[in-house]
Amino acid sequence: MTQGKTKEVDNRVNIGTKVVYYITLVISMLVGLWHFFVPHMFNWYDYLPMQYENLIVGINYTNLCFSALLFGSSLVLILLAKSAFRVNFETLVFYTFLTAVWVFRAGLSIFMPWPLEPIPAAAIGQLIGSIVLAVLMVVVTILLWINKRAHDQESHKKVNV
Repeated sequence: MTQGKTKEVDNRVNIGTKVVYYITLVISMLVGLWHFFVPHMFNWYDYLPMQYENLIVGINYTNLCFSALLFGSSLVLILLAKSAFRVNFETLVFYTFLTAVWVFRAGLSIFMPWPLEPIPAAAIGQLIGSIVLAVLMVVVTILLWINKRAHDQESHKKVNV
């Protein structure tokens, strides 16, 4: 009886959704990790007047906090994958929030595009990457919530029988 129940729980989300869930979170986590090193990789400080130390510190704090939050949130959601696949409400809300962050990021890329200079490939790459990631995450989010609704309706029917 326990095995059947486990199998039922594991089948709430199809394998394709699970794969895309993991892919989106690994990419999100890698972007967070990458952002720890971006200021030095692209010599941000060469473009800032060094007399504005408060501005430099503010940019560093913002970037480092963003990096830690993006990396950490993505990692936590990877660790909570089984909970997401069991369509746990709190985990779905958390994934939906991260999806909203990426949709916001994609919107920024579209409506306030990154300048093509000095590195056109970076501007185009982040535009395409953020849009693709946002779309994939929206699809996964919708599928998870559809599964949640179906599961809740099924549970409600069982209770009423």
